[in-house]
Amino acid sequence: MEIQFLGTGAGQPSKSRNVSSLAVKLLDEINEVWLFDCGEGTQNQILETSIRPRKVSKIFITHLHGDHIFGLPGFLSSRAFQANEEQTDLEIYGPVGIKSFVLTSLRVSGSRLPYKIHFHEFDEGSLGRIMETDKFTVYAEGLDHTIFCVGYRVMQKDLEGTLDADKLKAAGVPFGPLFGQVKNGQDVTLEDGTKIIAADYISAPRPGKIITILGDTRKTNASVRLAVNADVLVHESTYGKGDEKIARKHGHSTNMQAAEVAREAGAKRLLLNHISARFLSKDVSQLRKDAATVFEKVHVVKDLEEVEI
Repeated sequence: MEIQFLGTGAGQPSKSRNVSSLAVKLLDEINEVWLFDCGEGTQNQILETSIRPRKVSKIFITHLHGDHIFGLPGFLSSRAFQANEEQTDLEIYGPVGIKSFVLTSLRVSGSRLPYKIHFHEFDEGSLGRIMETDKFTVYAEGLDHTIFCVGYRVMQKDLEGTLDADKLKAAGVPFGPLFGQVKNGQDVTLEDGTKIIAADYISAPRPGKIITILGDTRKTNASVRLAVNADVLVHESTYGKGDEKIARKHGHSTNMQAAEVAREAGAKRLLLNHISARFLSKDVSQLRKDAATVFEKVHVVKDLEEVEI
């Protein structure tokens, strides 16, 4: 499981940072890629990665500001051009209005897609658990921005315990069907009468990973709730230390406020993105140093960077 940041800038693209988009790569888990936001130029950024557009099965939109959605029509159209691959449907989750934006853009531009888009729109009264499969659950909660905006909590369900094959072999179990029975949790009896208790050879279930991805927001209790015990918290850092007043005015957070959220939530790691173009490389280093005084395990991400979860 990995996160690859396709755009880490705030508001408008700069020479070093494109606007908001990131990919959660679940290739080993379910052979899918999930996009979170799709700012202008996202498809260009994808060309610099190993991501295959057809592997993108779900897109989660945090809010309808342009720097988070203007890349959707282009990406959706380009995804249709993979003629040598099977056409697969796609799901889009986001605030009410995202369906109208996408369909209007495609209709006006005369774009026809050879696959279906399944829209899942929500408003402030229909948040909570928005998606569940046999391996993942996704929750959404409203944040505090200048327009309706959400954060997402992606929870991987607990993983089954693994079979200790060496220990089982040492106990005299021949490789074959008996191995499979024990792996499936069934007790077995060997020809010599030895009883093999499956639980003795299977490790305890492993807790699944938790990834919290927030949209644009002032510091709010909802951010903390979404990030409780998260393995990774992705939080905007449009402004820096001392910018609390202007951050609040424009519906954003500072690096220090993001660090406070991570600390209060008990998150394991904090990744800062949505960085204002006014911050140069030396300033970005200071953003991290300042935030680290509040929450030590913090990192400021850059475009195309991959982070393993």
